[in-house]
Amino acid sequence: MASMIPMKEFATRRRKLMERMAPDSIAILPAAPERVRNRDVLHPFRQDSDFQYLTGFGEPEAVLALIPGREHGETVLFCKERHPEKELWDGFLVGPEGAIERYGLDDAFPIADIDDILPGMIEGRSRVYYPLGKDQTFDQRVLEWTRMIRSKVKSGAHPPGEFVALEHLLHDMRLCKSPAEVKVMAKAGSISAEAHCRAMKRARQGGYEYNLEAELIHTFMAHGARSTAYPSIVGSGANGCILHYIENSAPLKDGDLVLIDAGCELECYASDITRTFPVSGRFSEEQKAVYDVVLEAQYAAIEAVKPGNHWNHPHEAALNVLTQGLIDLGILSGSLDDAIASEAYKPFFMHRTGHWLGLDVHDVGDYKIGDAWRLLEPGMALTVEPGLYIGPDNTEVDEKWRGIGIRIEDDVVVTKEGCRVLTDGVPKTIAEIEALMAD
Repeated sequence: MASMIPMKEFATRRRKLMERMAPDSIAILPAAPERVRNRDVLHPFRQDSDFQYLTGFGEPEAVLALIPGREHGETVLFCKERHPEKELWDGFLVGPEGAIERYGLDDAFPIADIDDILPGMIEGRSRVYYPLGKDQTFDQRVLEWTRMIRSKVKSGAHPPGEFVALEHLLHDMRLCKSPAEVKVMAKAGSISAEAHCRAMKRARQGGYEYNLEAELIHTFMAHGARSTAYPSIVGSGANGCILHYIENSAPLKDGDLVLIDAGCELECYASDITRTFPVSGRFSEEQKAVYDVVLEAQYAAIEAVKPGNHWNHPHEAALNVLTQGLIDLGILSGSLDDAIASEAYKPFFMHRTGHWLGLDVHDVGDYKIGDAWRLLEPGMALTVEPGLYIGPDNTEVDEKWRGIGIRIEDDVVVTKEGCRVLTDGVPKTIAEIEALMAD
């Protein structure tokens, strides 16, 4: 299946990164390693997000070098060579020639030759950008290449004098999404929305949490999304109060809510949706009361996602609604200002209202610049996910509220006018959910 992001966009990203690099520098970035699952079985390969962002190249055992001003080409890839016998067992390889032709790199070499070639590219460069400390094995290789150059100083070699974390330049670039990236994320969101709808319909048949997880994965795969963006959370009853519950093995019981936090990954881009709904298809009065507070909080937070507002504005908007809702329900007492100042809401809402979203489900990018919250800009993608969790053992509240865990989450992209919700294909009002489940 052809990539939704054109190869010329990857080339543009590489060029923009080189424009940000210091003069006489080189950037070196390794692909993700293959990881053993057990014995001679590997985990399914997933490319390193930074490497994916700059290349779109989906193989392990590869290294990208960006060398501004290099006479024979500024973008260089080291990758595995074609090997017909190995490809018979493990599948097609692009090879150095294919990397130039298919991925628009200026130059490419066999990965087996990197120790002979790359040190010569580093030599004479004053600064090396690479992901410091991310992979100890690769750190040792970079140090070895540097020692090799230093050993030739008396012969006139010039080793680099400075090593800088590549992330400082690259992650700010990744924060604002291009139209092509938004298109991929919107498709991922649409697939995940359909999966959530399918799980809602399946819930009324009873069974177990993992039956709903199976419906999610079925829908992801049916639409070409071969992986989840993170382990799916399917928490029924009190399990919905466990933020990162992934056991997904409990029976579905009438009268309980189910909280599903799940999203597919498409072309390495994540989607992230949470919906909460009743197993029986009908909310109880207490469930409705808490649900309405969370939904109102999400609407308020989404309204606050717009250029000029800072990162914390959506969280503040949601927090005000959630805290006032807890007071109105009689779960908290006192004034809104006092409850927020004392963090009385914390036993019921203990996480932030969102996070950056992109190639990583918790995507890269600073939330503060210095001591100030970062201003939202068009192209930034984030989740909006307020929730309330009233633990089953919380004896400080009336018994009728205990065991209710509710979170509502959507993916949004900041636009010039405000924001666009990418995951509105799955219902979230009480009336819409009950209608879908009754169908």
